[in-house]
Amino acid sequence: MEKTTKILVVDDDSGIGEMLKTLLEFYGYEVMVTEKPLMAEELIQKENIDIVLLDMLISGVDGTDVCAGIRRNHEITETPILMMSALHDAGPKCKDAGANDFIAKPFEVEELTEKIEEILASDKE
Repeated sequence: MEKTTKILVVDDDSGIGEMLKTLLEFYGYEVMVTEKPLMAEELIQKENIDIVLLDMLISGVDGTDVCAGIRRNHEITETPILMMSALHDAGPKCKDAGANDFIAKPFEVEELTEKIEEILASDKE
């Protein structure tokens, strides 16, 4: 039996988090949502997360700092991270912080699932 991909969505907008959860679950993913970026590392480890969707701007916390923290944590450093933001110049900053890829908000769900699958496929290579 094929393992279900576990996605952690880190976004302080609960509406966006829940919308992403609903959409991604429709595509067959198992999705957890947290509005607490400082919980991300613990959740990745505890829940065996396969990929993280991380918002760049989270109230009081810079998502690139969260991304860099995950990269410094030797137990989860390999966990793929897809960062997202509505800022026009955010892509390079997110990649510099260690994100595998970046998606600009607003995005189509098909574009999101394609990026997720691309990251997961390249992670297995």
